[in-house]
Amino acid sequence: MLNKPFVILGKEIPKGTRTILDLEVAKLHTRTTVKIPVIIERSKNPGPVVLLLAGIHGDEINGVGIIREIISQKINKPISGTIICIPVFNIFGYLIQTREFPDGRDLNRMFPGSLQGSLASQFAHQFTKEIAPHVDYVIDFHTGGGERDNIAQIRCSKEDQKGLELAKIFNPPMIVFSETISKSLRDMLLKMGKTSLLFEGGKSKELDAAIISEGVNGTRNVLTHLGLLEGEITVRKTPIFVDKAKWLRASYSGMFKIMVKNGTFVKKKELLGVIQDPFGEFKKKIHAPFDGHIFCINKTPIVNKGDALFHLSIDK
Repeated sequence: MLNKPFVILGKEIPKGTRTILDLEVAKLHTRTTVKIPVIIERSKNPGPVVLLLAGIHGDEINGVGIIREIISQKINKPISGTIICIPVFNIFGYLIQTREFPDGRDLNRMFPGSLQGSLASQFAHQFTKEIAPHVDYVIDFHTGGGERDNIAQIRCSKEDQKGLELAKIFNPPMIVFSETISKSLRDMLLKMGKTSLLFEGGKSKELDAAIISEGVNGTRNVLTHLGLLEGEITVRKTPIFVDKAKWLRASYSGMFKIMVKNGTFVKKKELLGVIQDPFGEFKKKIHAPFDGHIFCINKTPIVNKGDALFHLSIDK
């Protein structure tokens, strides 16, 4: 098995080489072919195949920045095994800075896809057939949608013991237990028997240096643990585990002023923010309803009644 050729996207990748392939998505009405670069670094020594993927939502730029830094720092050059990097998965959304595919679909709800489906479904099918079977581990980089700003975190299922082990090795500030969503990439990979991590950090349409650093360092930890890199695993402190959480929603519409820092532990009745009108006539305070860690904040300056504002862990 060790001497079996490594063939992906119809091309054999020799040992000890760097190869850039194109995953063809579709042709535009102008006959221009849309292609996604797939960067493959294969060692001369046998080992696992790890896929680093970002931009499944086109406006989530921090993940793209993480993989860019990994390539720039040559972290993707393994001493054993193979590292595949896809910095921009949803190339359509990335070009025009939108979350969705041109057909309006969320690509992360289309797996495993279908040849007879929508454009997003057909692309998901292509990835499922051409790339997913050849990888052993996947790190999928995301950010908060819209103005929601996530603290650096890994999301995984309690039942996924391999994923949980790697999440601890990644060593993010927080590990959030969450079930897989039907037809998501993580759901499909789990059903295929692959081990995957979903990284969340920062918010869309933003390059956050701290978030990018967390993603790069955590990925290096995982690659070192799996034997693809030399060096030592960097452990700063034990991650905070979030078992249950609740969104605190706006009871009023108005201008939203944040009074706490993301990632902090807050006590019950602690002031989190203020909603006020533009005319100076009312000011409504938002207090923590219980003790917990804040791991996501909606940083939009104007909110409507019912909008999610703070994602707060329910600490036991």
